[in-house]
Amino acid sequence: MSNNFFIALTETWIPVWAVVLACVLAYFAGNINPAILLGKAQGVDIRAQGSGNAGATNAARSLGKKAGILTFAIDIAKGWLTCFLAWAISNGVLNAIHAEGAIGAADESFVYAYSGILLGMLCGLFVILGHMWPAVFGFKGGKGVSTTFGVLLFVNPLYALSLFGIVIIVTLIFRRVSLSVLIAVALGLIVIWQTGALTPGGNGRYFEVLYFQFVSWERIWVTIVFALIIWKHRANIARLVRGQESKLSFGGKK
Repeated sequence: MSNNFFIALTETWIPVWAVVLACVLAYFAGNINPAILLGKAQGVDIRAQGSGNAGATNAARSLGKKAGILTFAIDIAKGWLTCFLAWAISNGVLNAIHAEGAIGAADESFVYAYSGILLGMLCGLFVILGHMWPAVFGFKGGKGVSTTFGVLLFVNPLYALSLFGIVIIVTLIFRRVSLSVLIAVALGLIVIWQTGALTPGGNGRYFEVLYFQFVSWERIWVTIVFALIIWKHRANIARLVRGQESKLSFGGKK
């Protein structure tokens, strides 16, 4: 098994052009930003309101709770569906190749389990990039937290839900979403670098295997994703240090 992400993909019967096309489509799927679209429907630019972030928290503060919840749900679905479709289409192509006898029986379980998940993870990175820096909206998007949660739900539901639980608990205690996200990211990085493994998709309907040992490039994948989130929160970090970060209110629109 190769430790090079891209070599591993192309060694498992997925053509390079197909990988590139999938990444491009994933990026533009990430450009679908519900916070911006809901803001435009109300005649405002969400990026000029509140914190200026095109995400669920600012949508809730600036457009109302319903807009915030809808933004959160769509961003999660966008991340998960992009990864799942990449995996499903990959497996469909591999099924066709296998039917023609190009893939032997001995290779079948390896190809199904390995290449589909790899492509899903790579597309997950690009849908996050598309959300953070959307070309159709002048490369000014959201911070990618909800979309990343959707991607991680594809890769490892237990890991994703554990981090989400941390975000909820810390938010309830300190009422600062940015702080809770940064704490969850830090703990998530510690877990992946200490254990070195994730168990993707505990749902047998979606995956042929229930255990997938992470090697060095997979740790790097998680680190890149979380590093992007930290970078997008740099202004929040500065406000937290100064004690000026806004608190989340559970009682009204603001």
